[in-house]
Amino acid sequence: MTVYAIGDVQGCADAFERLLAAIEFDPEADRLWLVGDLVNRGPDSAAVLRRVMALGDSAITVLGNHDLHLLAAVAGIRPPSPGDTLEQVLAAPDSDKLVDWLRRRPLLHRDAASRRVLVHAGLPPAWTVAAAESAAQEVSTQLRGPRWQAALARMYGNEPRAWAADLDGDSRRRYTINALTRIRYCDARGALDFEHTGPPGTQPPELVPWFDHPLRPREGLNIVFGHWSSLGILRREDITATDSGCVWGGKLTAIPLQPARDPIIVDCVAQRGV
Repeated sequence: MTVYAIGDVQGCADAFERLLAAIEFDPEADRLWLVGDLVNRGPDSAAVLRRVMALGDSAITVLGNHDLHLLAAVAGIRPPSPGDTLEQVLAAPDSDKLVDWLRRRPLLHRDAASRRVLVHAGLPPAWTVAAAESAAQEVSTQLRGPRWQAALARMYGNEPRAWAADLDGDSRRRYTINALTRIRYCDARGALDFEHTGPPGTQPPELVPWFDHPLRPREGLNIVFGHWSSLGILRREDITATDSGCVWGGKLTAIPLQPARDPIIVDCVAQRGV
């Protein structure tokens, strides 16, 4: 069995199919770890959702910020932006089925045996993995419930950006979503920064990539994530970054985690939204 981590697909169904062919993916034997952002900006988000759904237990995916944006559009919380390509999913005859499946994906997946964690963007330095797992489960319970639209409306927004143990329930869940699906840089206190998206070295001096923050607990785990296309592929003992910017005309990458081998890469000429 090979376990592959695949970066942000974002509706690039053709590239996803070509990547599965390139790795000769066998759903009976192999496993996929998908870092989220299955949808948006690319040309065929509905096809990506259907394909991943059809893979069943051979694919594990976590929610990304674009996946949550789709859910927010369905719930009437936030309309699609001009650059979005969500209408295909919203108007699909099986839209209810696609959305119901998507909202039941976790925010974080932890594999204790391999000592790996799958998350869309990263972990805030204030949290251990156990704390992040507990916070993610709290959000997932809300999203999987019958009143998920109202729950998401309360959990959707930019604030708070800093963790505090006394945050009320909605504020705590809002922070959780932002930390796990949007984090790139933090300030010295660990507060989230949403403005800077360039690669490390381009940020103001008061900001630090989340994975290099001095307050971050070192637990001997490997965090597998995407979200940061300008960072690109980065493999270290403690992190595996997977987003090679497919929807921006870059590549779609599969990284064999187990056994570890060189990445497999396909070109992605996406008809993205502008």
